Amino acid sequence: MSDLLRALILGIVQGLTEFLPVSSSGHLELTKWLFNDDSLAADSMLMTVTLHAATALATMVVFRKDIGEIFRDLLKFEWNTGTKFSLLIIVSMIPAAIVGIMFDELLTTLFDRQIVLVAFMLIVTGLLLFLADRAKRTEKSVDWTDAILIGIAQAIAILPGISRSGATISTSVLLGIDREKSARFSFLMVVPLILGKIAKDLIDGDFTSTNSAVELTVGFIAAFFTGIAACVWMIKLVKKAELKYFAYYCFAVALIVLAVMTIS
Repeated sequence: MSDLLRALILGIVQGLTEFLPVSSSGHLELTKWLFNDDSLAADSMLMTVTLHAATALATMVVFRKDIGEIFRDLLKFEWNTGTKFSLLIIVSMIPAAIVGIMFDELLTTLFDRQIVLVAFMLIVTGLLLFLADRAKRTEKSVDWTDAILIGIAQAIAILPGISRSGATISTSVLLGIDREKSARFSFLMVVPLILGKIAKDLIDGDFTSTNSAVELTVGFIAAFFTGIAACVWMIKLVKKAELKYFAYYCFAVALIVLAVMTIS
C-alpha cells in the first residue's frame, strides 16, 4: 500500500471516529496494526497531531455560530452565558490536562501497538453507550460539578480504545444533561485541549516524523471533511438515542481483535 493511500485512510478513520463514539485513538492503532506498521508512537506523532488538528478545525466549523456567540459574550467583559460556558470548558479540561502532563511518557507507551488493551477498552466504551441510551431525557444544562465529572471521563478516554466523545457524552447523559447540550459540550470541550497539545509538542520539539508534507496534507484534508460529516451525524444520533448501535460495533471489533490475537 502506498504512503499516500495510507495517509488517506488514516485521515478518514480519524475524521469518522473522533466524533462517532468508537475511539479514534483505538482505531488509529488498529489501522496501523492492520497495515503492519511497526513504527513507534513518536515516529507517527506528527501525523497523529495533524489529524487531531483537522478534527479540531472541523469542530470549529460545525459549531462556528456557537463559538461566535461565546466570543461576543466574552468581549462584553461581564458575567453572562458565554462567560459561564467558557469557564465550564476550562474546568472540564483540568483532569485531562493533569493526566497529560504528569503521565506523558506512560501514555506514549500505551500507543505502541497495545492491541489487546484497545480491544478491552472498546468493550468498556460499548457498555457506556448502552447505559447512556437507556437514560431518561431531560432539559438540564451543564453545571460546575458536571463539568468536573465530564472532565474526568475525558481524562480516562485518553486510553486508546475508550471513545472520548462516547465517554463524555455518555457521562453527560447519565448525569441527566439534555442530549443535544451533552453533544455540544462534549465536542467543544476538546478543542482547547487539542490546541494545547499541539502547542506543547511544538515547544517540546517532539515532532519527529517519517511522513512527508504531502502525506500530512492528504491526511489533514481527509480527516477535516469526514470529521464535519461525522460531527453533524453524531449530533442527530445522540438526540435520537441511537448510540446502542455503536455499542454493538465496539463489541464486535473487540471480539474479532481478541480472537485474531489469540489465534496468532
